[in-house]
Amino acid sequence: MDLASVVGMCLAWTMMGLAVYLGGGRLGSFFDTSSILIVLGGGLGATLMCLPLRVISNSPSVLRKYFRHQPLDIARLVRQLVEFAEIARRDGILALDARLVEIKDPFIKLGLQLAVDGARPEVVEEVLSAEIDAMAGRHKEGKLLFDNIGRFAPAFGMIGTLLGLIMMLGNMTDPSTIGSGMAIALLTTLYGAVFSYASFLPMAEKLAFVSKQEILARDIVIKGILAIQAGENPRVIEQRLNTFLPPQQRMHRNAA
Repeated sequence: MDLASVVGMCLAWTMMGLAVYLGGGRLGSFFDTSSILIVLGGGLGATLMCLPLRVISNSPSVLRKYFRHQPLDIARLVRQLVEFAEIARRDGILALDARLVEIKDPFIKLGLQLAVDGARPEVVEEVLSAEIDAMAGRHKEGKLLFDNIGRFAPAFGMIGTLLGLIMMLGNMTDPSTIGSGMAIALLTTLYGAVFSYASFLPMAEKLAFVSKQEILARDIVIKGILAIQAGENPRVIEQRLNTFLPPQQRMHRNAA
């Protein structure tokens, strides 16, 4: 589980609740079912008008991606590629065929399989680049889902407030209810802002960050596999891939 995602969301909501409590407010007075339905239901409905149903139905997997994402260990990836380079340099690239069953990452396995099978370097690069483009497209759709809900939530919050004010002004027979009616009307605007800026938009930005990291990792894999296929010295490959790492994480060891 991605601890930063969980802690960040809990912190944002907890601080708002704590502010209400310390300010002397009652948390129960900030809950209104109708307002929640307008904001979330309206935002989801508008998003359905923007995106195909297929994208909406993928929302559970996108949520899992957000909460269960593990930060990529780029340094470990570089070490792994250099290790493959050393094996290929010492025993020949065909020796990597026996290591394929040990590789869990399907992208690395695909690239090495193509290289072992003797595919031309341009073909290897083309196939792997197409995999990256397809992955980036899927990630973009997931981000777009939360972007749209986050964009529409404040608008429906304002719509809910206007509806509440219209209904309140249409029933002015009891002036004592004006204050509570105004509070409920304003709650919808609050919900729109809170759901947007404390949930959906931050989630979209986190998904974009995760996507960039995964694309970077796959770019490193492509460069490493093409260098292995070209028979480059593992020391050169190590130095080249080290450029993607901060200095304190770079590996330095003698390569055959």
